[in-house]
Amino acid sequence: MKKVYFLQTCDTCRRILKDVNIDGFEKQEIKTNPITVAQLEEMRELTDSYESLFNKRAKLYREMDLKNQNLKEVDYKQYISDEYTFLKRPVFIVDNQIFIGNSKKVVENLKELVG
Repeated sequence: MKKVYFLQTCDTCRRILKDVNIDGFEKQEIKTNPITVAQLEEMRELTDSYESLFNKRAKLYREMDLKNQNLKEVDYKQYISDEYTFLKRPVFIVDNQIFIGNSKKVVENLKELVG
C-alpha cells in the first residue's frame, strides 16, 4: 500500500508532494476527508506512539496550552481524532513503513525508497 495524508493548505506539504515521486499513491487531504479512527490506529501500528504522530507546532496546541499538560497516549489519540491540525504532516505509508512529518531526514529517507 502507498498512501499519503496531507493538508492542501500547507505550503510544506505541497512542496514535499512536488518533490517526492507520488505516482501510485492514494492521496487523502485530511481537512476535507478526515482520518478515521481505524486509519489512525493503522498509523500507530507502524510507529512507536500516538505522540510521534502528534503535531506540537499546531497553533491550537499553543492556544489550548497543551504543552503544560501531562498528556498520555490516549490524549494524543483523542486530540488527533478530534482535530485534523493535530496530525503531524505529511504522513506517508509505503507498505509497512511510515514517514511522519517534514524533517529533512524523513523526506530524504522517503525519497530513497520511492525515488
